[in-house]
Amino acid sequence: MRVGVVTFPGTLDDVDAQRAVRIGGHEAVALWHADHDLQGVDAVVLPGGFSYGDYLRCGAISRFAPIMTEVIEAAGKGLPVLGICNGFQILVESHLLPGGLLRNDHRTFICRDQKLRIENNETPWTAAYAKDQEIVVPLKNGEGQYVADDETIKRLEGEGLVVARYLDVNPNGSMNDIAGIRNDRGNVVGLMPHPEHATEALTGSGLDGLGFFTSLAAGAFA
Repeated sequence: MRVGVVTFPGTLDDVDAQRAVRIGGHEAVALWHADHDLQGVDAVVLPGGFSYGDYLRCGAISRFAPIMTEVIEAAGKGLPVLGICNGFQILVESHLLPGGLLRNDHRTFICRDQKLRIENNETPWTAAYAKDQEIVVPLKNGEGQYVADDETIKRLEGEGLVVARYLDVNPNGSMNDIAGIRNDRGNVVGLMPHPEHATEALTGSGLDGLGFFTSLAAGAFA
C-alpha cells in the first residue's frame, strides 16, 4: 500500500513515521502541507511535531493547510487517516474527530514510555492487535489532555469509539484515561502516544507500536 505522510512547517516526526510505514511493509509517500494532491495514496498519516509553531492552538492553523482540504474530503469517503500527537490535534481541529486537547493538567511537557490498552481493534490502524492487548509506546506532549463534553464522552464510551486508554498512570489528565479515539466509520484514528517510535528493536521502546502500521495490510477498512 502507498501511505502518505504529511509534513507541515514545524513537523518533526515525519521521517520517523515514513520509516515506520516502510517497516510495516508499505511504500511511504511524502506529502507537503501546501499541496492539493494526495498522489493517489491508500492511507494518510498526520505525524507529530509543532506544526506552524503551535500558534493559536495546536493544530488550529494546520487545519487550514491546502493538503487538509484533500485529507478531509478523502476521509469522508473512507480513506484511512491516522493522527499521532500533533496529528491528533489537527484531526480534532478539522472536526474529523470530536473533543479537544488542552495543556497537560500538570502544566509541564512529558516524555516517557507509556503503557496502553488497545480498546478497539476494528480499525485499519489497530486490526493487528488483540482487543484489550496491552502495549508500551513512547509519549511526549505538552498539550495532550483529551477533553469533551459529557454527551460526547458518553457516546465515545457507549459506542466503543475509544481506541486506546492509558494504563497505570494518566500522564496528562485526559478524561476517562483516553489516549486515542476513532470516528464512527472507523477509518479515522487519533492518538496522543507515538507508535512510530516503537517499531525497531535497536532503537525506541521495543516493537509494540508496529501494529499500527502493519494493520493496514489486514484489510480492516470501514
